[in-house]
Amino acid sequence: MTAVREALPEGRYGRSRDERADRTLKIVGSVLGVAFLAVIGWFGYSYVAGQDVSAELIKSKVVSDGRAEAHLEVRKDRDVEGRCTLRALSEDGAEVGRADFRFDGRTERIDEVVSLRTTSRATAVELTGCTAGG
Repeated sequence: MTAVREALPEGRYGRSRDERADRTLKIVGSVLGVAFLAVIGWFGYSYVAGQDVSAELIKSKVVSDGRAEAHLEVRKDRDVEGRCTLRALSEDGAEVGRADFRFDGRTERIDEVVSLRTTSRATAVELTGCTAGG
């Protein structure tokens, strides 16, 4: 009686095809993951570096039925004139005031409280954006 073997003994003659495929998938996955992180990093850097003027609304206060104040911190290059837009919102979300404020100081960081006129009582002030230039 002789036994007939159709397959080679497991693990005796090197790696199996499944182990080679697993290793290949791990390498391809790692390369794609690193490439994805690099692209996300590049997009983030280009977005931040591409802005000439950026601002942050520190706090806001409703002073009266016709006026609200906002404390802004603006960052820009020394030779750039910046313009930021603020809007005031009522309790139901309607816009009750909008104004543009110009920041042309020759400093890189401007910390200023601005006043915004409203048509009725505001409950919130929102910074909609900043642009460079006049």
